[in-house]
Order: sequence, then structure tokens, then C-alpha cells
Amino acid sequence: MSEIMSLKGKVIVITGAAQGVGRATAELALNLGAKVCVVDLQREPLEAFAAANPDHVQAYVGSVSDPDFVAASIEHAISRFGKLDGLVNCAGIVRAAMIENMTLQTWNQVLECHLTGAFLWLQAVGSHLVERAKSGEQVKGSIVNISSEAGRRGSIGQINYASAKAGMLGMTMSAAREWGKYGVRTNTVCLGMVETPMTETIRSERFRDTYLAQIPMGRWAQPEEVAAPIAFLLSDAAGYVLGQHLGVNGGFHLAS
Repeated sequence: MSEIMSLKGKVIVITGAAQGVGRATAELALNLGAKVCVVDLQREPLEAFAAANPDHVQAYVGSVSDPDFVAASIEHAISRFGKLDGLVNCAGIVRAAMIENMTLQTWNQVLECHLTGAFLWLQAVGSHLVERAKSGEQVKGSIVNISSEAGRRGSIGQINYASAKAGMLGMTMSAAREWGKYGVRTNTVCLGMVETPMTETIRSERFRDTYLAQIPMGRWAQPEEVAAPIAFLLSDAAGYVLGQHLGVNGGFHLAS
């Protein structure tokens, strides 16, 4: 698998990399030979990861929806590693409320992190890749937006989250149509129920049986096993995969 999905020589930016799926993806990318730029608000786990891999990991601590932070991070990453080859938009938050009780602030917080944040990083990394392609370089770039099956099925108590994740599908397809000709592939991974801190409520005793009954595989996913499909999309093994939404969900959502 490591040879087929090699990321040797690639520089990958991963947001939301302090824990969960983002961290698992960063660790796998590193093991597959990539240099990794990890982004998160949580300073301690991010900097500890970078300190343990000083030649191959660069940490950036800040808000993914802060355009000045995004621009400065991208500029520094290119200066340090010489280029960027890929992006994983994995940063996310949950602010749950039923529709009639959801405040505009709660709505905006989630949309800002998931959707605006993803757009800013996609725009920055993608523009760098397109610029290289226009200069005559043969670019093999990959952007992976981490969405959720909530964006395809809807969600109870998280209309903000479901709307943001649905928006990421449109973002993927738009970027794919605009940038495919430059060798920049944009795809989505739609996650089901992954055992991370963000899904603690869903996996609690109150909701556990209801959700597990909807998953044919009958269990939660582990971060490490969803990181592998993400790495596949980052690799040249997925060189002809463009504008797709890959469900990694144990059968929670079955698309035709």
C-alpha cells in the first residue's frame, strides 16, 4: 500500500490536525513520505507533533477562517518547503441546536469554520498550484475537502453543520471544474460516524443504538481507517479522480 499511495516528495497542508481525523491523516501522510504543514487552534498537541518531526512537520496555530493567518501560513510554508502539493480541509466544530432554537451567532460560527475556512485554504493552496501550472510546470496537485454524510442526508439538531458540509460539496465540484485543466484535483470525502471528540454526543448512550442501527457495518469508524482513503486521494494513485464525493461511512449512506 505504501508504494501505491506514496506521498514522497509532496508537501501537504492539513487543517484540524491536532486530533481526530486530521491528526491521523497527518501521521499517515508523514509515514507515506510527505512533508506536512499542520494547522489548528490547539497549540500544545500541534507543536508537540512538529517537535517530534522537526525536519518534516511545520505547525501553524490559528483560526482557519482568519484570512491574514491563512495568507501568512501559506507564504511561510512555501518559503520553508519550496512548494505545496496538496491540502486537506479537515478543521471543524459542532454547535448543536434545533432549528427553532438556533441563534444567528451559532449558525455563523459553524459556517465560518467549515465553509469559509475551507474556502480560504482551498483558494490559497489552489492559487499556488495554478500559478505553478501557468508557469509551465507539470502540476499534480490534490485538494481533499472533508465533508460529512450530514451534508447529503441532513441532520437533526445541526442544520448549521449539515448546511456547511453540503456547501463543501459544491465547493469541490466548482474547484474541480475550474482547476482540473491545471492538474489540480479537488475531491470530497464524506465521513459517517468516526470515533473522535466531535462525535461524543452521537456516540453517547442516549443516541448510540439509533445511529448504529443505521450503519450496516454496525460500528463507528476509527480515524486511522478513514485517513487511508484521504491519503489515496492525495496520492498520484488517484490521478484521474476529480470532483468526486467519496463516502467513507460503513454504509450509513448508500449512493447510486
